[in-house]
Amino acid sequence: MAVEVKELLEAGVHFGHLTRKWDPNMAPYVYMERNGIHIINLYKTAAKIDEAGAALSKIAASGRKILFVATKKQAKDIVSEKAGSVEMPYITERWPGGMLTNFVTIRKAVKKMAAIDRMKKDGTFMTLSKKERLQVDRLRAKLEKNLGSISDMTRLPGALFVVDIKREHIAIKEAQKLNIPIFAMVDTNSDPRQVDYVIPANDDASKSIDKILTHVSNAIAGGLAERKAEKDAPKAEKKEEAPAKKEEKVAVAKKEAPAKKEEKVAVATQEEE
Repeated sequence: MAVEVKELLEAGVHFGHLTRKWDPNMAPYVYMERNGIHIINLYKTAAKIDEAGAALSKIAASGRKILFVATKKQAKDIVSEKAGSVEMPYITERWPGGMLTNFVTIRKAVKKMAAIDRMKKDGTFMTLSKKERLQVDRLRAKLEKNLGSISDMTRLPGALFVVDIKREHIAIKEAQKLNIPIFAMVDTNSDPRQVDYVIPANDDASKSIDKILTHVSNAIAGGLAERKAEKDAPKAEKKEEAPAKKEEKVAVAKKEAPAKKEEKVAVATQEEE
């Protein structure tokens, strides 16, 4: 679905930062300056959303996960809602250092969370003393807060989607180290060279973040639907093949029946003679 410039304008995606705070590398995406604030070129934003959407759709269709990162207050709820709607992992609390570069250790912490859940199910948890139960509960709550949203991520993500690359600079550095593609909303105060797929946009207003993430999550949903359709196609073909094979067997059996009967008659006459 093509992105309308009008809807981006209504969401306030075009508002950049103060001119004195800008990054010169954002010059190609700046349309003009008004009242000491840079205005982002929304035609370029719309084109970049389409470009990023196509790439994210392909990644989702390949079965890889896309990790959403946004720890700023106005983006937290939006990211958790949009990423959750397409069943993608997300980080909205503090970025755990080494989340990507030390992924094995992070996975151990997630497994620990699953182990606590198992303890609660099989009754082992109740055999602990009151003090130990309290400690385990606190640990579980802490792990859930920081890593609960990535518990289904069993391997490194296929891409990273970041809101505000200045704030999430550690996540950007880790992704660069591991050559993980980075998609991001980039405001006029940030350096777009750090990102593979730049979406020039206002990363401070919740309306703007919501608008961009709606398009992004729709593109991912499209990729997931494509993957599901590809998986279902062979199953449908098998179901169609089954009755055809059955009919073929019946036809062959009908053809063979008279031939066998004639054979038996011939054998019987030979024996009588």
